[in-house]
Amino acid sequence: MVDVIVLGGGHAGVEAALACARMNQKTLLCTMHIDMIASMPCNPSVGGPAKGIVVREIDALGGEMGKASDKTALQLKMLNTNKGPGVQSLRVQSDKLAYKKYMQNVCLNTPNLSVKECIVEKINFENKKVTGITLQDGSVILCKALILTSGTFMSSNVLVGHTSVESGPDDEPTTKNLSESLREQGIRTFRLKTGTPARIYTDSIDFSKTEIQPGSEDFVCFSYDTKPEDVLSYENQWVCHLTYTNQLTHQIIQDNLGKSAMYSGLVKGVGPRYCPSIEDKIVRFADKERHQIFLEPESKDLDTTYVQGFSTSMPHDVQEKMLKSLPGLENCRIKKYAYAIEYDAIDPLQLKPSLELKTIENLFCAGQINGTSGYEEAAGQGLMAGINASLKLLHKEPLILGRDEAYIGVLIDDLVTKGTKEPYRLLTSRAEYRLLLRHDNADARLSEKGYAIGLLPEERIQKFRQKQIDIEEKTKQLANIRFTPKSEVSQYLESIGFEKLKDGMSALDLIKRPNVTIQGLSPYMNLHIEPDVAKQIEIETKYEGYISKAKKEATRLLAMEKLKLDGVDYDEVANLSLEGRQKLKQLQPFTVGQASRISGVNPADIAVLAIYLKQHHNK
Repeated sequence: MVDVIVLGGGHAGVEAALACARMNQKTLLCTMHIDMIASMPCNPSVGGPAKGIVVREIDALGGEMGKASDKTALQLKMLNTNKGPGVQSLRVQSDKLAYKKYMQNVCLNTPNLSVKECIVEKINFENKKVTGITLQDGSVILCKALILTSGTFMSSNVLVGHTSVESGPDDEPTTKNLSESLREQGIRTFRLKTGTPARIYTDSIDFSKTEIQPGSEDFVCFSYDTKPEDVLSYENQWVCHLTYTNQLTHQIIQDNLGKSAMYSGLVKGVGPRYCPSIEDKIVRFADKERHQIFLEPESKDLDTTYVQGFSTSMPHDVQEKMLKSLPGLENCRIKKYAYAIEYDAIDPLQLKPSLELKTIENLFCAGQINGTSGYEEAAGQGLMAGINASLKLLHKEPLILGRDEAYIGVLIDDLVTKGTKEPYRLLTSRAEYRLLLRHDNADARLSEKGYAIGLLPEERIQKFRQKQIDIEEKTKQLANIRFTPKSEVSQYLESIGFEKLKDGMSALDLIKRPNVTIQGLSPYMNLHIEPDVAKQIEIETKYEGYISKAKKEATRLLAMEKLKLDGVDYDEVANLSLEGRQKLKQLQPFTVGQASRISGVNPADIAVLAIYLKQHHNK
């Protein structure tokens, strides 16, 4: 008997298992192969728009992905630096071998965590409560809670051309019977599809015909524990390259569409809208003359390059023609061909915001099984499932992150409230409070929560609290530093396009101006401010009005989230719309705030619910 079993050693499973073990639960991580724990079967990178902030949030709560990404990065690059802080995020080009080796080492050396190589035949239940698992050899392992993180391995089929083979990613075996054991309990599943591009030998690429894509010169990282010496210096970072499709590429694809598993009728599952196959791009965006294709190194110990943006399910001979039509790849040699994969996922509308099944006690689900795509989304869910499974066993309330508190909160709320019909991808546009959910302030949003549940160590919380003190003190000092019209600071202002000072002004007021930075003002002030502190002061000062407005709106939302809907019989609530009543009965939202985000529940329904709750409460 163990406290928690985690099924699956991918990015969700790793974070779930580590969270449970660190919260003092006796934890067993079941994986088919230990050397495949935390593998990267698709792109060898972590982060990107919105996703990079999720990694930052995982670290702020006490998770591991940020540390692993920093220490095994080949390149670190802050994206969207020419845009506002609400959409800036970090992306690292990962060494896929070093990354999984790092995570495997952490898993194998974490107290309270055991790792077992096995194939799970089915999950066992009794009276709608999970009791354990049965392995392929017939043995049974009992548990108090179970976290299912099977990724794309449930009843999966690899698709290339007109062929379909029962297999998981990277020729791993698929788990055929898990889906059936879930359906026997009344859990709804559906088919999804994703895919991965070819890998080609690096020495067969003519990089002179491509564009160099370097990393960021400034020190950037995911983890608040990472120091400059922990990551590659800018000079030693690897570069990525950019090439483009052309008319020949498009013609080859058009001429062979019928051979693609995607268009031949072989694919039954729904593919990802925001990461489509190259043939899907050509069909959907027929007016575009070219599409970006990134060439990304996979590892310092591998001789392969990942062809980002060129996912396909075409037959091998067609893939070869497609690849060789790209500038720089005319003579490329293919080490591993692209493929599509179809698999079973569960309908996430069956989940509570804690990621526990509504109908099965102590069964939690996280990662791609919930209908998402991406390592980062999986890891964020895994962390939250691990936290909430542990809290439930400790008889504590679950940790539910608000949409104004974390992208992880947006992700989970979208899944359990709106559901998904296709592999869900997190985007900045999904977050209505994205100016509050920034790369720079993840620690301010989540560190105290991570410490309260026992995941964030004492050293980290003290470091964070000192940083908050520094921000407050340095802000006051900047407000007290004044520049007169005779000050030499006017030279700096003129150099960035402003007129000389005509009246006295504080340093803090100057920072409100576009392009004025604390670093730029530093030669004219006797004040040292650490870069991360300076960054947060600048953002909070420059965007003060917008941030204040967003916080007020979030406070209004919070009031709706406090109105609980436990035990409400919607048939007894008069004046609800027919569709609204049906959706509320079907989805059983936990709060009025969650109800307001359900498609088909209109503002009038929310007003009716609020009145009903007030009257019911006053009885």
